[in-house]
Amino acid sequence: MAMFLLYAPILASFLCSLYFFHRRRSCIHPLLRDYFILGMLPPLLFNLWRIHDFITDVLKKNGGTGEFKGPWFTKMNYFLTCDSLNVQHMLSKRFDNYIKGPAFREIFEPFGDGVVTADSETWKYFRTVLHSLIRQRRFEVFVDQTVQKKVHTSLLPILDHAEQEGRVVDLQDIFNRFTFDNMCSTIVGHDPQCLSLDFPEVAIERAFNESEESIFYRHIVPRSVWRFQKWLQIGQEKKMTEACRTFDEFIYSRIASKREEMSKCSREEMEEAPFDLVSALMMTEERGRVHDDKFLRDAAFNFFVAGRETMTSALTWLFWLIGNDPLVEGKIVEEIKEKFRNEKEVIGMEEVKKLVYLHGALCEALRLFPPVPIERKQAVKADTLPSGHRVNGNTMIMFSLYAMGRCEEIWGKDCMEFKPERWISERGEIVYAPPYKFIAFNAGPRICLGKDLAFLQMKMVAAAILRSYRFKVVEGHVATPSHSIVLLMNNGLKATITKRQLL
Repeated sequence: MAMFLLYAPILASFLCSLYFFHRRRSCIHPLLRDYFILGMLPPLLFNLWRIHDFITDVLKKNGGTGEFKGPWFTKMNYFLTCDSLNVQHMLSKRFDNYIKGPAFREIFEPFGDGVVTADSETWKYFRTVLHSLIRQRRFEVFVDQTVQKKVHTSLLPILDHAEQEGRVVDLQDIFNRFTFDNMCSTIVGHDPQCLSLDFPEVAIERAFNESEESIFYRHIVPRSVWRFQKWLQIGQEKKMTEACRTFDEFIYSRIASKREEMSKCSREEMEEAPFDLVSALMMTEERGRVHDDKFLRDAAFNFFVAGRETMTSALTWLFWLIGNDPLVEGKIVEEIKEKFRNEKEVIGMEEVKKLVYLHGALCEALRLFPPVPIERKQAVKADTLPSGHRVNGNTMIMFSLYAMGRCEEIWGKDCMEFKPERWISERGEIVYAPPYKFIAFNAGPRICLGKDLAFLQMKMVAAAILRSYRFKVVEGHVATPSHSIVLLMNNGLKATITKRQLL
């Protein structure tokens, strides 16, 4: 016992020396103060309520790039950057060296083996199939008709009802319900009618939201913790399991229903039927490649999340921004008034291509508030980034899209301003920005296939609303990002509505 007491301080001192030696070697460019065994996690948790602004501030103070170390003995070690040249290097020039990886697929478990999480040949096949479907004129026409129908039969009547009753509305909830119904119709040919006057709670819609919150949770706690919770089926992991069960039951039931419908149809009848995604994928089976239900489920889920979240997030932040900038709102309305003098004129996909200023406003909303604020990659082999930083093989890398939209080096000293004019040339045309700078739709080989289609749909919705209504954000409403992998508002977007007279 005496010997133990004699050598215990020496042993403790030796272990501490080893620890600090390890931290100095493994953390060459630290972003934050290292809190002994807890690493850099304490300040991150303390600033969780403003996590994206906190990461932006930290990156700016460290030249845009550095390392984050989690608690000792955990795998929460990341290399963070908002340097556009680093991003271009990883997403384009050295694309094959930066993959999603098995850790990504484990965290994003609900996505299965879809286009968002897959690597290599699986990803290439998924992308090729989806690309061929999205590019078809028949699919674009179907989406155009689906959006127009939802706008005129659900969205505008609900806004009319709210205006007549003088009710405060939650625009984010309305956009969320609209895009959920729209994507369900587009992907599985079924409208769950979430956007109804009684605002029903739909289990499948709630399941998608809870799964996204659980994925965010997996990013901020040690892997051992959430895996233990998953094993015990407690806390956020229990919600994840229940959410997966709910949306799997929904998607698989729609797939089974589609297969039954198509088994009773002739080839000619199938060609005339609505061109939703699952039906289209099943029709490709007729041409030689059989897609099992798991493939269809993963394709539907990935396409669903990608399409739904972009629209909900972008429209919510757009209306927040214009609600706080009457000058920009006035210019958008003036453009709508000039291009569509007849109030009964249909605003479809072809028509909204004329709305250049609205396009610029949407680009600004996506720049300042990208729907997916953080992207994650894993290095296959050691590499040196354009910034001069060295990354080792298997290094987990995160780049902050949110911080990139606030970088003076990319957007100039007015980067914090909501300025649609930055996207419009002197000739009144839309200005092109390289994807590795305007990163909301990703860049390189993984750039979003539905980018153009998403812009057209968002412009249709925004134009239809702003043409008829004025919105005023409720006084004192604070817009804070929710704890999710998607950049939504924590408490929604509360606003009052009044009718607008364009003519």
